[in-house]
This record gives sequence, C-alpha cells and structure tokens, in this order.
Amino acid sequence: WTVMRDKLRKWREENFRNSEQIVEVGEELIHEHASKLGDDIWIIYEQVMIAALDCSRDDLALRCLHELRKQFPGSHRVKRLAGMRLEALERYDEACKLYDAILQDDPTNTAARKRKIAILKAQGKSTEAIKELNEYLEQFVGDQEAWHELAELYINEHDYAKAAFCLEELMMTNPHNHLYCEQYAEVKYTQGGIENLELSRKYFAQALKLNNRNMRALFGLYMVSTQVCAIVPQYGLQV
Repeated sequence: WTVMRDKLRKWREENFRNSEQIVEVGEELIHEHASKLGDDIWIIYEQVMIAALDCSRDDLALRCLHELRKQFPGSHRVKRLAGMRLEALERYDEACKLYDAILQDDPTNTAARKRKIAILKAQGKSTEAIKELNEYLEQFVGDQEAWHELAELYINEHDYAKAAFCLEELMMTNPHNHLYCEQYAEVKYTQGGIENLELSRKYFAQALKLNNRNMRALFGLYMVSTQVCAIVPQYGLQV
C-alpha cells in the first residue's frame, strides 16, 4: 500500500492529470487500506474524487465526497468539490448556486470564481466567460493561469490582438517560459503583416533558444521565415 500511496503523492506533486491511473490505484487504496493512511487519506479522497469525475465514475466520486463532508462539514473546499460533481452531471444552475454561496461567505475565494467561469465556458458562453475573466483579473492581476485561459478564449474568438496582450503579460512574469514565447509567435503569425511576421520570427527563435527541443517552434520558425522571404521583396526591404 505504501507504493500506491507514494504513486498518488508523486502524481499530485507533479500535477499529473492521469485520471484513469489515479482512479485505478486510488480506488484500491481507499477500499483496502484507508485505515493505514492517517491524515493522508483526506487529500487522497480529494485527488481520487477529481479523477473519478474525469472518468465519469460518479459512484466513486460520491463516496469520496461523502467521507470528506463527514470530516469537514463546513469546508468551502469540500463545497467546491460538490460543485464540481454537479458540473460533471451538467447540473450547472445548482453548481452556480453553490459557488455563489461560497463567494457570499468568502468573496476572495478564487477557486469558486474560476469554477463559475469554467461553467460559462462549458456552456459555450465565451463572451460571458471573457467578461468574467477580465473582472477577475482586475482583482487578481498576478494569476497566470487566468491570463492564459483568457488568451485561449480570445484565440477561440479570433481576437488575436487581445490574445497577444494576454500572452505579453505572461511573458513579462515568465520570460524564460518557451511555451509562452511559442504561443505568442503563433498568434503574431496568424495576425499576418510584415511587422507581425517579424515579431513572430523573433519569438519562435526565442522559444528555440530557451528549449532547443521544441519542434513546434522550429517548424514555426521555418514557416514564418518562408513567409517573410516571400513578402520582403515586395516592400523592397532586407531580411
């Protein structure tokens, strides 16, 4: 059982989203060895419950939630898990009411606000999700996950100028993250025009400098360089 416990801990610490494996290992662990886990059992219940929701195992998720509710009856964290279960069942209105109750008690609860935005996204209400995310970022400007989510929403809406702004915010706080440089380069490439293409080329090159095994950035650099070489003679410029 210690091997299974350590596996779950490693996956938690490394933020792996391997839900099927977590369910397989976690279900056996909590069925057969719950009494041996001490206080670790509560974080394992939470981990297994989230994985169970990913795998449409509502029976397992409900069991984990029941145990957590018994141990922490008034916990906002447990209420948020209950809301996530309602989301998985597509009972979005009930989930929103639960998150609103959490926010009424604790207006600074960022997790509950993010879950409400996730519901809007799941319902295909991108405009409302963008509005909520912008309001959220006015209060929590340092939330990098939120900036990246907002960039993705803008990309889906083909609003590339605003997506580029979000990615610029991310690069200012994470200048050594090659994935942000690569995504920014892709947005600039999509926008087109000689100035954007030149910027795109620079950031694909920067992504490669930060991680020379980034094949997507390498291919992007090849594509944008080809475009620039084709366009530049039309303007009488030098590459």
